[in-house]
Amino acid sequence: MKTVTLDVRKPAASMDDFLHGWKTGKPQKAARISFATPELLWQVLTAKRWELLKALCGAGPVSIREAARRVNRDVKAVHGDVIALLNAGLLDRAKSGGVVFPFEAVKVEFLLQAA
Repeated sequence: MKTVTLDVRKPAASMDDFLHGWKTGKPQKAARISFATPELLWQVLTAKRWELLKALCGAGPVSIREAARRVNRDVKAVHGDVIALLNAGLLDRAKSGGVVFPFEAVKVEFLLQAA
């Protein structure tokens, strides 16, 4: 199963992973998109965008109009969410002109602890 992990960690940790892959020539075992803070993760992954990802999971290439229909929302609002998810790396542009969610699952990881 192709899973993307969304996590919260310091930029230095993400850079360490990148450098390790660069030096060894071995790619990461799984797709990972990291955010510097939980607030930034939730700014990108809003409730409406999460709903959109659920609707696109396993759907293959879908037009923005079709995506809006699936989540029963305005096309213009969905377009804005699609752009944000494309910029975050969660969606890809399909060759057919639509968008595609290229993963079968999403895992969200972050730790909340006392200061």
